[in-house]
Amino acid sequence: MDRPLLLGIESSCDDTACAVVDGAGRVLASVVSSQLEAHRPYGGVVPEIASREHLTNLLPVLDETLARAGVALESLDAVAATRGPGLVGSLLVGLSAARALAWSRGLPFFAVHHLEGHLVSPYLSSSGAPAEPVPERFAGLVVSGGHTSLYEVTGAAVATVAET
Repeated sequence: MDRPLLLGIESSCDDTACAVVDGAGRVLASVVSSQLEAHRPYGGVVPEIASREHLTNLLPVLDETLARAGVALESLDAVAATRGPGLVGSLLVGLSAARALAWSRGLPFFAVHHLEGHLVSPYLSSSGAPAEPVPERFAGLVVSGGHTSLYEVTGAAVATVAET
């Protein structure tokens, strides 16, 4: 496992997820808690229920993620969370928890654009091998929920070419 160690928290809609990624881009652990059964009676996602489910699920998901990664909370070097787009209440649960954790440990905090995160996620490695480097320039199409976006990525700059 290579330093730094990053904890990521995702709560943009109806799934609560956490992951630990090392400095080589290896996903050491990733845990997702689905809310499918909580929303099934309503035929779709109910924002208030989603927010409340995140409140219930986040700490157990975080604990399980750290345990699977074999990482103590004290070993983390940074924390990131989804900042949007997404359901406001759901985002607030993940952002608040991540920011509080980062602040309490004196760690850097990174707010991640949900759709832009999809652009670089294929370059992470779950095989145990170091991740492939992210190309300096590429185009990416993201189709996620109610959002479809075409991006041009150059270094750290992300430009939206088209979106629905």
